[in-house]
Amino acid sequence: MSVAIAEKPSYELSSWDLSELLPEPTEAILSERLADLEKKVQDFVAVRENLNPEMDPEMLLNIMGQYEDLVETIFKLGAYGSLWFSADTQSSAALTYRNRLQQVSTDVQNRTLFFDLWWKGLDDDEASALLPNSAHFPDQRHYLADLRRTKPYTLDEKSEQLINTKDANGIDAVMTLYSMITNRFEFTIEVEGEKQTLTRDALMGYAQSRQPELRAAAYQELYRVYSQDANILAQIYSNRVRDWYNEHVVLRHYSSPIAVRNVANDIPDAAVDALLEVARENVHIFQRYFALKAGWLGMEKLRRYDIYAPLAASDRKVDYQDAVAMVLDTFHRFHPEIARKARRVFDENHIDSEVRKGKRGGAFCATVLPSLTPWVLMNYTGRVRDVATLAHELGHAIHSMSAEKHSVLTQHPTLPLAETASVFSEILLTERLLAEEQDPLVRRELLAASVDDMYATVMRQAYFVHFERTAHAAIMANRSPDELHDLYMANLQEQFGDSLEIAPEFKYEWIS
Repeated sequence: MSVAIAEKPSYELSSWDLSELLPEPTEAILSERLADLEKKVQDFVAVRENLNPEMDPEMLLNIMGQYEDLVETIFKLGAYGSLWFSADTQSSAALTYRNRLQQVSTDVQNRTLFFDLWWKGLDDDEASALLPNSAHFPDQRHYLADLRRTKPYTLDEKSEQLINTKDANGIDAVMTLYSMITNRFEFTIEVEGEKQTLTRDALMGYAQSRQPELRAAAYQELYRVYSQDANILAQIYSNRVRDWYNEHVVLRHYSSPIAVRNVANDIPDAAVDALLEVARENVHIFQRYFALKAGWLGMEKLRRYDIYAPLAASDRKVDYQDAVAMVLDTFHRFHPEIARKARRVFDENHIDSEVRKGKRGGAFCATVLPSLTPWVLMNYTGRVRDVATLAHELGHAIHSMSAEKHSVLTQHPTLPLAETASVFSEILLTERLLAEEQDPLVRRELLAASVDDMYATVMRQAYFVHFERTAHAAIMANRSPDELHDLYMANLQEQFGDSLEIAPEFKYEWIS
């Protein structure tokens, strides 16, 4: 497949530069930044005595300005720790910094949450009288109005402080342990007679090999390693579920565990339920696709190992420079401004693209402040799928940069809206490649890869939610890890039907 590239930038695989967040994580620099933060917190705490329903709306705007400045300071310091740890989950220095900032953030949150509680405690008429003018202060008005949506689920100040402290030293720490455990995993696979020791992302490159035996070996090795710590990882998940239920359903009185996410995303429960049920009712569409794909691959029936198998005759690799050029050129064809925004991520060295031991797996885009270009993490192994991942994460970055005129309090979109931007970027890439390709077999490969992505984005995610609903109920009913494995296999059987064969080791997928 040939791709016309207008301009090939000389971007190389690299780690990222976090110096805009903090020049260096030295004690002297950090102490100076924390002292500045403490001064801002003390100044903000001092406004507490001025809060009352009869205050001048202009005073409320001034208080909001103080709050935004404080939030920007803590976001920068906290993001440095999160991104440093993601780049090296085995670094004791990164972990120490991250833990320290988590404690600082909890302290700041506990000392300043009085403002949220005061605002939510006003009656509707009082709040309406204080809301800023939408024409002149749309961000502040939206933020304040949106805060009141969670009024029914808000507790008293002491309870909220206890929950914040509990999270920082309890469940957040447990989730950090999950990251540290799983990101230290190493995987061994034999390729053409040579044994290779790989990270998870490098291993999963072979899940898209043209060789069926390599695809199977990759998944078997993945779940062999995870199965060795299956009970520990299942216990971490169980603790997370119980913590979620006890806080949100028992204490805050959300109607269900999933309702917490729905409220945060400002989507009615009924809309999410409808989406999940429509996906379930139409699962046969992807089952039919998997049957067709088996024929294209010359197989009687697909195995679960094969659902992302390429139709191409070779394990084609895409050089990183070519991938970057292809994605940027695709964006440029849609609109030059989109490409300009995406290029900022590379020009400012805000992307960590190389594969390293200890680095967090997968990919994400981190938006910190409106004034800063987002940071993108991925593990580029040269797969065609990695090119789409690059477009996906840059789509998130472009979305954030398009909102950089907003306040730090309103820049971040809800999750469904964020995924719209990233998936759109992948679609642009696919449509560009299809428009340039004339070979019918290559076009079929491109379309099949696109349907593979649709499955991963829609049906796979829907069935993860179906499983999580079942798993949450099962854990609260004291079901064992083995029973959860069985529930997950039942979920896969419903999802795939008779369209493919599922090996028993896939029962460990939910903990991975």
